[in-house]
Amino acid sequence: MRSPLPRTTSRPIDVACLGRLAVDLYAQQIGARLEDVTSFAKYLGGSSANVAFGTARLGLRSAMLSRVGDDQMGSFLLETLANEGCDTSQVKVDPERLTALAILGIKDSTSFPLLFYRENCADMALQAGDIDEGFISRCRALAITGTHLSQPGVLGASQRALELARKHDVRTVLDIDYRPVLWGLTGRGNGEQRFVAADHVTAHLQGILPQFDLIVGTEEEFHIAGGSEDLLAALRAVRAVSDATLIVKRGPLGCSIVEGPIPTHIDDAPTYRGERVEVLNVLGAGDAFLSGFLAGWLSGESVERACAWANACGAIVVSRHACAPSMPGRAELDAFLSREGGIARPDLDAELSHLHRAAVPRKAWNELYVFAFDHRTPFFELAREAGADEARIPALKTLLVEAVAATETANGLEGHVGLLADDRYGQDALNAATGRGWWIGRPVEVPGSNPLEFERGRSIGSQLVSWPHEHVIKCLVQFDPDAEPLHRVEQETQLLALYDAAKLSGHELLLEVIPPGCSSQAQRDVLVLRSLKRIYNLGIKPDWWKLCPPAADAWAAIDALIDERDPFCRGVLLLGLNAPADSLAAGFADAASSSTCRGFAVGRTLFSEPAKAWLAGRIDDKALVEQARVAFEGMIQAWHKATRRSPGRTVKQGAAA
Repeated sequence: MRSPLPRTTSRPIDVACLGRLAVDLYAQQIGARLEDVTSFAKYLGGSSANVAFGTARLGLRSAMLSRVGDDQMGSFLLETLANEGCDTSQVKVDPERLTALAILGIKDSTSFPLLFYRENCADMALQAGDIDEGFISRCRALAITGTHLSQPGVLGASQRALELARKHDVRTVLDIDYRPVLWGLTGRGNGEQRFVAADHVTAHLQGILPQFDLIVGTEEEFHIAGGSEDLLAALRAVRAVSDATLIVKRGPLGCSIVEGPIPTHIDDAPTYRGERVEVLNVLGAGDAFLSGFLAGWLSGESVERACAWANACGAIVVSRHACAPSMPGRAELDAFLSREGGIARPDLDAELSHLHRAAVPRKAWNELYVFAFDHRTPFFELAREAGADEARIPALKTLLVEAVAATETANGLEGHVGLLADDRYGQDALNAATGRGWWIGRPVEVPGSNPLEFERGRSIGSQLVSWPHEHVIKCLVQFDPDAEPLHRVEQETQLLALYDAAKLSGHELLLEVIPPGCSSQAQRDVLVLRSLKRIYNLGIKPDWWKLCPPAADAWAAIDALIDERDPFCRGVLLLGLNAPADSLAAGFADAASSSTCRGFAVGRTLFSEPAKAWLAGRIDDKALVEQARVAFEGMIQAWHKATRRSPGRTVKQGAAA
């Protein structure tokens, strides 16, 4: 390809994406008519936003130029882009319009009912005055999608951005992204239709095509740009007004690159074959393709490599439910391309699934101090001993949330505190804790069950549908690698079901592994290590482990195992088992040199005495909060003293490259 890159390589933004920024509601019932769909999944959407998201996930410094409404959906879009590493400084918040919305169904692999709710929406109110020349000058490339050429206001914004891009040697990219419904050529209920011939649209596009260095589109999109349903004739018409490099997306055939004169046959142009996969949903595949191509192109890769990335990204996304959340990271993309013989079902491949989970941006936790009061049986027994009504336990757990909040505020521990709470007695506590930025774990096991049982029955996946995404699944399993076969098979079957459910729901998973019947710490440490190995051998890779404090000489083997089997693991939390504080401090000291230990999750050692006094009526709410806070802060101080770690010290952090 002709030199596509700006003369300077020091600009802070690789690609700025101007265009649609919306919420997508994807039907969860595959094969149903849109009329019959009963639930939807919410994702970031809009072609330009998908590209900004996809390029950021692949390592580019991307930015979004658009508008959102001053509403919760607009906040969701801004947070989603920012979490992925995309610059949102040029997204305006529109106080007068709502954020755009699209509703999508998946009837089959070729039929996708699609409704655009874009009447007077925020992103279509972008105007020339929103475009900042200083920002454009800091970009290497500007990518615009066709929808923002369809109306006078957004056309003015696009033309202003293109003018500034030319002035500052910014390479310009057009994704034709032809949606007839958004040009007013079909009924509003026919958003699925991909092509309607329209001379006035062709003429309009051809007046703008000369301003682009790179033009990308499907065969149908080049038909509208060139004014002919014969692809080569259309390409010749485009070439008559533009010297741009043309990239023709050809679905499973891959893509063809056309520079200079249009060839006699499209296959005479350099053509890079795509990957064969089973298609679930082609919506968003083009955005994934462009994300992959731009990631290669702007990283200085060869055109062959850039096209391989583009085709692979498109293939991965068509096998999955959504567009933006389905985008691969670099580790997943490399694994897909390196697999000999290809991967026909990327959505079902265990390696890709794990790499995809690891690629999703997750809050970076440094040291974690978790107050665990997810216990159910111990709280019931405390209430019985105190002669208190069991119905008081939910209020008690809500007060413990106040103790955690007081500890965080008094000690400046934002980003370090968390809690474990159940939904039997602690639903109010969970509601009070959610949304504060804390680490929140939530149990699923029947207390004391061995083999493992889930508290709400075997259909664990249906339980997770109602959970906030920030909640971490916590499962205590009494795992014995030497248990008799039938017992072990039941235990492992339950764990596999839980892991599969976590992968589908997107929740992080913490496994608390306690070998039953250990007579010594040395025996326990050996069994814990063997248990972790067995669980990894099953293909289960939890995000977190929760373990009894191992002896100092046992940590090296644990660290090495986690690094070998899952370098993306978030780490280990130490549990308390109602041990005395001095015993826990010794365990903390043993963990000081560990690269995977991230903190503690301690409960009964902290809450038993104040909870017993409160239930018995010997102390009031304020005293309970104060006593629990003092105990929690004492444990945090013991951690610091034993490990010599300060709250700002960063330990091993699982993350995708």
